Amino acid sequence: MAEKSAKKPEKKIVKKTVEKTEQKTELKTEEKIEPKTVGKSEENHILIGQKPVMKYVIACLTSFNVGSKRVVVKARGRAISRAVDTAELLRRVFMKDVVVEKIEIGTQELSSPDKPKSNVSTMEIVLTKK
Repeated sequence: MAEKSAKKPEKKIVKKTVEKTEQKTELKTEEKIEPKTVGKSEENHILIGQKPVMKYVIACLTSFNVGSKRVVVKARGRAISRAVDTAELLRRVFMKDVVVEKIEIGTQELSSPDKPKSNVSTMEIVLTKK
């Protein structure tokens, strides 16, 4: 009976170590893939939504720190003010060497079967690192 109780924990330990090694290899492959895809793209697009401004500032900082020279901040409708706040915080507080290259404004026409067509304002702010 002592032999049976000794064998059971060994089997559990072996299973746990196998699962842990599989998780470690998966994490290693994911870590290797992410920086390559981010580093290849010259121009990163940050889409502004309803999250707090600092989330978007951190996203821009991450893009610049990975090595991209340009970041495009895009917003529609009510999120335009959040996009402007993101660009200004990044430029004035966090990265003094970031410059606003250009600002594009426009309108998108949205339509749905239930409602008549409506216009939504859009803005793109292109930020470049000196």
